[in-house]
Amino acid sequence: MKVLRSYTTTQFEKDFLALPEKIKLKAKRKIKLFEEDCFNRTLDTHKLKSILKRFWSFSINDNFRVIFRFLSNQKVIYYRIGPHKIYQELERLFK
Repeated sequence: MKVLRSYTTTQFEKDFLALPEKIKLKAKRKIKLFEEDCFNRTLDTHKLKSILKRFWSFSINDNFRVIFRFLSNQKVIYYRIGPHKIYQELERLFK
């Protein structure tokens, strides 16, 4: 599936700016790939579970992830980007 429109949260933008430069470059490439083909095997796109079941995630590398949600009509919103701890930080918001 191709993404026709994407949105970011303020938190995603803050997270992105805090990334090391090397990860920022890789993240830009992976986000572009995701927007061309959401379920490309190299992204490991998957639905999250439990309290985060409304969210999805894909991999930037072994340590960094993007958390997002699918909206209607081939749109997505990016919520967080960063190391695995972003899962726990997002979970705390929903408890």
